[in-house]
Amino acid sequence: MTTVANHSELTPLRFLQRSVEVYPGKEAIVHGARSYNYAQFGVEVQQFAKALSARLNPGDKVAVLAPNIPEMLMAHYAVPLAGGVLVALNTRLSARELAYIMEHSEAKMLFADTELLATTATLRTEVPTLEAVIEITDTEFGGTRPDVVVDGTYADFIALGAGPDLPYAIADECAPIALNYTSGTTGKPKGVLYSHRGSYLNSLGETFHQGFDARTRYLWTLPMFHCNGWCTPWAVTAAGGTHLCLRAVREEPVWEAIDGLGVTHLCGAPTVCSIIADAPQAHALESSIKITTAGAPPSPAIIRKLQKLGIDVVHVYGLTEVYGPFTICEYQDSWDGLDDDARAERVSRQGVGMVQAESARIVDMDMNDVPADGVTMGEIVLRGNNVMIGYYKDDAATEAAFSGGWFHTGDLGVMHPDGYIQLKDRAKDIIISGGENISTIEVEQALASHPEVLDVAVIGVPDEKWGETPVAYVIRASGSTLDSKTLAAHARTQLAGFKVPKTIHFPQDLPRTSTGKVQKNVLRENV
Repeated sequence: MTTVANHSELTPLRFLQRSVEVYPGKEAIVHGARSYNYAQFGVEVQQFAKALSARLNPGDKVAVLAPNIPEMLMAHYAVPLAGGVLVALNTRLSARELAYIMEHSEAKMLFADTELLATTATLRTEVPTLEAVIEITDTEFGGTRPDVVVDGTYADFIALGAGPDLPYAIADECAPIALNYTSGTTGKPKGVLYSHRGSYLNSLGETFHQGFDARTRYLWTLPMFHCNGWCTPWAVTAAGGTHLCLRAVREEPVWEAIDGLGVTHLCGAPTVCSIIADAPQAHALESSIKITTAGAPPSPAIIRKLQKLGIDVVHVYGLTEVYGPFTICEYQDSWDGLDDDARAERVSRQGVGMVQAESARIVDMDMNDVPADGVTMGEIVLRGNNVMIGYYKDDAATEAAFSGGWFHTGDLGVMHPDGYIQLKDRAKDIIISGGENISTIEVEQALASHPEVLDVAVIGVPDEKWGETPVAYVIRASGSTLDSKTLAAHARTQLAGFKVPKTIHFPQDLPRTSTGKVQKNVLRENV
């Protein structure tokens, strides 16, 4: 640790330290019948971290598979406090997908919620580095416990934490704090490393742009496993706000929270916007709420619905590789004079760089900026403190992503004359459904593994609820009577449910180029 008086290493651990000092008796976390003030939040994090530190070496990975419950929030502080690197796992993945990520990350410990234990049953034998599976028991879960053997419970584990408090400080702000996985474009998830410095700065950007303060009551509709909840586990704590945890995002509990818990802010993909706007319980609010949305661009229709309810929509854009949001559609007062449709169209743009980020660029193949005419398309490239350290154990992919000194998103967009970017297409056919990336190649490989499938192409089509949804075009083997129900069931053995196409067509042939490549643009045009 440096002893220089004018320098300290940046880490979001400092946010909890400060809020414990400043707001010890203030409500920090609410989850059903459970609640914690900031002093209790700090005590449990310290106890959790002390128990971990007895098992970890610096840099060891600790995985957590849980919904948006207090224990997942605690892990965002306890794991790095103990010197570890947090791997927050997607709760919607299949056992096969989890096994790949656990093995690739070399996770040493896994904390798993009771409801999700079934997908962890074989991990101890499949992942050489995994030493323990610890069960998180949540009283808000009322289902049946799967018959899975574990190495103990979270409560028993943290009870082992003893000794003096660990310092909320680190030796190197550029060291990893978290390892997140994204589907990428090859079907194999890539591990994205976040640093303490990047997480700290991105959290402050979230705090600034979302307007968090000590009066904030943040409803957890955005998964904490997704880009570490866009760094919001750290951002809300930095402001001294209150985390309102939620096991599942459904119409009734969301509106119950809005009406009963004094929600001021929430985040989510367009599907969350749809759940709120289209719910039977939806009604105009006495006090406005701010919802920050990203993933697929929100439709102007949904934006209009939310605005009529008294919900302000903030549109952001980013990727896992840039800690979540990187650009924001900053609202301009001049838009007040526009009609509803024109204003909603402006709000749906991806906007400008956030305060902690550099300005986004739209470039051609030679890294030259395209004309700012709102028409000429190019690739969106980004740079700044909130760009990942790199891809874990994949130097070649990191070098390619950082070509020319900028991070290449693979997304195509245009630059408007006012300097606002707008996403137009995805260069590599990624589908964004409910805010989660779906690799078309991964889905195609799962469908093609059925013995009666000769060829397959998967595209994303617009969906009012999910933003986008996968649709498959399958060529069957001669004489096959394979139907969509049977093929979907087969795909579910290899894929998370949200990745399985609900619509499967069985054409006689697929449109192809002269070189044999499937013309997915033709398929999209014919939807």
